[in-house]
Amino acid sequence: MTSVVQNVAIDCADAYALARFWSEVTGFPLDPDARPGDLETQVTAVEGPHLYFSQVPEPKTAKNRVHLCLRPRTSRDEETARLVELGATLVDDLRQPDGSGWVVLADPEGNEFCVLRGESDRAAQRTAS
Repeated sequence: MTSVVQNVAIDCADAYALARFWSEVTGFPLDPDARPGDLETQVTAVEGPHLYFSQVPEPKTAKNRVHLCLRPRTSRDEETARLVELGATLVDDLRQPDGSGWVVLADPEGNEFCVLRGESDRAAQRTAS
């Protein structure tokens, strides 16, 4: 017997606001019953686990032990710029001159996540090799 990952739980100070941010990031819908002030809500993924947001009283104090890695449908650079416009902040830029690497961002509550190379980036690197 095995288990299926139902959701990825993310502790936060404002479940509704953070779920709205991640809904914009992923393009997946926010739970239709979600309202400002809700203590918990989720973003419903079409495939894979849902993103579940739960309000907790304590603030984030350290680096995430688990984080999301995003594979953009556009280029890594275009997606990074879009996510910063949505409210993410740059934590670390690990892009390499040869096109490899990734970017570490933080969501509006400081939870780190990575933006990997998109398919166009990977194709360009294969062509250059």
